[in-house]
Amino acid sequence: MAIYILCSFVLGLLSLSVQAQKHDPVHQSVGLTTLFSNRNTAQVACYRIPALAMAPNGDLLAVADQRIPSCADLNHNTDINLVLRRSPDGGKTWMPIETLVDYPLGQSASDASFVVDTALGTIWLFFNYMDHTQAPQVYHHKVMASHDYGKSWDTPQDITAQICKPEWTNDFKFITSGKGWQTKDGYLLHTLVHLNLGVFIFGSSDHGKSWFMLDRPLQPADESKIIELADGRWMVNSRVKNKGFRYVHVSSNKGVSWSTKADTALHDPGCNACLIRNTLSASVEKTRLFLVNINNAKLRENLTIRASCDNGETWSQPKTIYSGSAAYADACVLGTGDVGVLFEKDEYTDICFTTLPVEWIVGKSQKQD
Repeated sequence: MAIYILCSFVLGLLSLSVQAQKHDPVHQSVGLTTLFSNRNTAQVACYRIPALAMAPNGDLLAVADQRIPSCADLNHNTDINLVLRRSPDGGKTWMPIETLVDYPLGQSASDASFVVDTALGTIWLFFNYMDHTQAPQVYHHKVMASHDYGKSWDTPQDITAQICKPEWTNDFKFITSGKGWQTKDGYLLHTLVHLNLGVFIFGSSDHGKSWFMLDRPLQPADESKIIELADGRWMVNSRVKNKGFRYVHVSSNKGVSWSTKADTALHDPGCNACLIRNTLSASVEKTRLFLVNINNAKLRENLTIRASCDNGETWSQPKTIYSGSAAYADACVLGTGDVGVLFEKDEYTDICFTTLPVEWIVGKSQKQD
């Protein structure tokens, strides 16, 4: 009887251990740092829409919407600010929250995104803007630049007329949050969503002095990420509504024409994701892509990361970053080759940062040189 009781006790402990592992939201070797949270404040309804960049000096910049009266999006919210936290040591420690953009009540800024111009050291921060008093439901698109690693910023410039058609004035359109890309020949590239027409590529060929839009919409596509592959092709990875998986668009002629395919292996409930490329090596053979997205066809839960060594033709098995409620995420490759991820969790209560060792993502034997 004593042996039976002992065995039952051990089996019970094993069962609890298995259950704990099953519900453990993050790999045991990885910790989460909460950067923005509404848990202990009544002044902010929620923080949303993470954007993450590594400045040319190595500092990490984490930006989010600070949504004051409610958690509603830009077109239904009269007071959204953009706030920043900085890490000077690769995400180990973070400086206090500072405000980047704070318009008077009735005007809101939302959906921050970065493009880092490594040629000049300039950091470009894009956002969508709405004046609910003077022009309700009219979306504007702005950008501001930092020349000192994000410590100070120029006055925001409205680039709506450069990247949108005049007849779009009253249409639902917005710059995708997170990040854009700089090509090896210096082009700055980003994506603009027109809810009815698809996704348009916009950018700059003169380091931000002027901006252009390519009038070749990608469909089906909603919030999207663009990168340049090591062989020079452009790739766009897109959220698509009510499909349960993501779509991929590739151009070999700088956006003149595109090939489009559904990637049914990339389960997705229709949520903004992050596609990045490790640019630490110029070798095509050693280039690795990383995709951070919700690996669930219906629900916004189970945030994962996976890697590809063949330009996105195939992907590694997804590794779970957070198994619970999660949503928008952004990421960047750190100087170590590991991946830093900034993401929303627990029904938009927190925005957290974590560092994911590349060995854990791809397996120790496949670590990049």
